[in-house]
Amino acid sequence: MEIGLIAVAAVVVLVGTSILGSKIGVAAPLLLVIVGIGAGYLPFIPRIEIDPEIILIGVLPPLLYSAAVNVPLIDFRRNLRPVIGLSVLLVIISAVTIGFALHWFVPAIPLPAAVALGAVISPTDAVAATSIGKRLGMPERLVSILEGESLVNDATSLVLLKTALAAVAGSFVFWDAAGSFGFSVVAAIVIGIVIGMVTVWIRARLRNPVYDTIISFVVPFVAFMPAEALGASGVLAVVVTGLYTGHHAAKRFSATARMNERLNWRTVQFGLENGVFLIMGLQLHTLLDEVNETELQLEHIALVALGLVAILILLRGLFMVPLIWTMRGDKGRYQQRSDGFSRILTRARRADTTERRLRKLELLEQRSRADLAHEQEQQLGWRDGVLLSWSGMRGVVTLAAAQSISTDVPYRPQLILIAFAVAVVTLLLHGLTLPLFISKLWPDGANGSRTAELQSLGRDLLDAANAALADEIEIDAEADDGRIVPDDDLVRRVRATAKSTIAPLAFPLAATGSTPAQAQESQAACYRRLARTVLDAQRDALLEERAIGRYSSQALRAAELALDAQETRTSPPPAH
Repeated sequence: MEIGLIAVAAVVVLVGTSILGSKIGVAAPLLLVIVGIGAGYLPFIPRIEIDPEIILIGVLPPLLYSAAVNVPLIDFRRNLRPVIGLSVLLVIISAVTIGFALHWFVPAIPLPAAVALGAVISPTDAVAATSIGKRLGMPERLVSILEGESLVNDATSLVLLKTALAAVAGSFVFWDAAGSFGFSVVAAIVIGIVIGMVTVWIRARLRNPVYDTIISFVVPFVAFMPAEALGASGVLAVVVTGLYTGHHAAKRFSATARMNERLNWRTVQFGLENGVFLIMGLQLHTLLDEVNETELQLEHIALVALGLVAILILLRGLFMVPLIWTMRGDKGRYQQRSDGFSRILTRARRADTTERRLRKLELLEQRSRADLAHEQEQQLGWRDGVLLSWSGMRGVVTLAAAQSISTDVPYRPQLILIAFAVAVVTLLLHGLTLPLFISKLWPDGANGSRTAELQSLGRDLLDAANAALADEIEIDAEADDGRIVPDDDLVRRVRATAKSTIAPLAFPLAATGSTPAQAQESQAACYRRLARTVLDAQRDALLEERAIGRYSSQALRAAELALDAQETRTSPPPAH
């Protein structure tokens, strides 16, 4: 009964704190950490001790999957260099540097154990940063980079942690560790793609939303467990599966399945993310009691934690300088690639090229031009580097990975408390000052109005719908299978549906005579057929625009949501 009451109270706290945070303009994770710290000292709150396996296996896979499935693949592709640099190279540099620094600060802590702590506190958590950034108008490209970084750096951190703990046990060999790291990454990518292909194929053939939802919930674990069993990175496999599923959902899943998945995983993500931050605060009391029983006291740990935070901020800031500098040449490379595809397309048009091959080259040429335009409009500068360097908050993975340090590691309670302190300090320091950075760096806002872009995308989709409708009417006029030839009024209604995407499922129509029900379709069925035709044409056009990348991910997502809502209105309810 006591556990049940605490669980109910925790849910109330999660929702109430999130509502309060939105009212006062403070990110919910920051408030939850503070609330958790205060609640942990209440006499009627029991001490919280969470098995790290619960977080590593039960929390991380669904949390990473829910984030990955909503990350547009085109944004991930365009930001691959900064994402890999921050999530792999910077994590390795930070872990090794922190390890040597901590061993120098406290020689009693063995170097492998210090590197293990470095691996724990190196990966960032973009939850608080992106929640603040989206609300205050952080540049969209920076949001995409932070989301991509937080997806991949968890895998790097956990692989490094496993290697460092092996070194603590005396079984570290550099080349074996490097080979293990490479195998972990490659195998995870392969497993993630295979699981994504299989689960998407299965879910695309399900018509019952209950079955689809159940399978959706187990997909992260289906990707995580075989990867871990084979010695690969389970979290990276989950991320790859999520990216694959999210990219193919627009084409393979029904609108109902997509809408259900968005709502279900947003709910799961809210509960897990905010719940872990609350637990972080609640565990402080227990950690302090464990440390007070040893010779390395709290004041020493506080100084060490603050020193490590300073090192992490310095390393991230220094890393941004060469990263931004090397990306200055991307515009020239995009220009060369665009010119190259244009020359290839010109030669293909002159030669005897098949229509299918020519269409594929046209799409590649349009995509290269869109990539060039994106780089020209959103090229990273010094302001972006400053904001990225100040967005290095730590969170869920730091908490989970720290507690996975085995009990035979020297100074384990101190290492866990240092990791906890680093996470809390970065959350509060960066989280509370990030709004000031955004307002000072972009006083007029970083993102312009999306109205013109949405209007342009809407015109493209409407043109595709009108062309498909004209073709379908021409087919109806020539068909001799009992189809109704739509009159002008019906065509106007279908066009209005395509334009507004808010038409009702059915509307009253005048009878056209007593025709046999099995020989001819009704006016309402004709409307639904034509409405579905234009809807399919709009979706095909949207998928093509997504492949090209001419419009932003935000505009494409808005159009997809509108089409999904319309499809649910013009489709019959699923059979149960």
